[in-house]
Amino acid sequence: MKSRKILFLCTGNSARSILAEFLLRKKDPYRFTSYSAGAAPKPSPHPMALRVLRETFRIEPEGARSKSWDEYADLRFDFVITVCDNARESCPVWPGQPIVAHWGSPDPAIFEGPEAEQQRLFEDVGWQISRRLDLLLNLPVDKLEELRVNLETATRSIGEQEKL
Repeated sequence: MKSRKILFLCTGNSARSILAEFLLRKKDPYRFTSYSAGAAPKPSPHPMALRVLRETFRIEPEGARSKSWDEYADLRFDFVITVCDNARESCPVWPGQPIVAHWGSPDPAIFEGPEAEQQRLFEDVGWQISRRLDLLLNLPVDKLEELRVNLETATRSIGEQEKL
């Protein structure tokens, strides 16, 4: 079975897209190769995103770094999923006509308040992304070519499932 390339986009590539990239790597490293990037990447991933990956999801985010989507300009993706509204609005056109969907989540990186509340918000967003990935993993992605229109509709509807 062919591994499908999936890119998660956010503005800063420091929280939501990093969570999505590493959650999918753990959930299905065989059918998907996951990447993340941002329009205006932060210098590094948010420390709380890395902490939640380690402590809540038991994932070691080896090699996690914030990167520009320009780094992947020539790569052909099967799926491009925006996880913030700003990235959705400024998302470039990707070669190869990938399935494009928007799975918006609140930005936990902008939260200002007690550390315990910040961690809870990062966990909530992480669990929301995790559930959305579970829905994606139940789609027949191995039949991408034959079912493209249905898969695109189903992938987009995942982002409408649960609002935080």
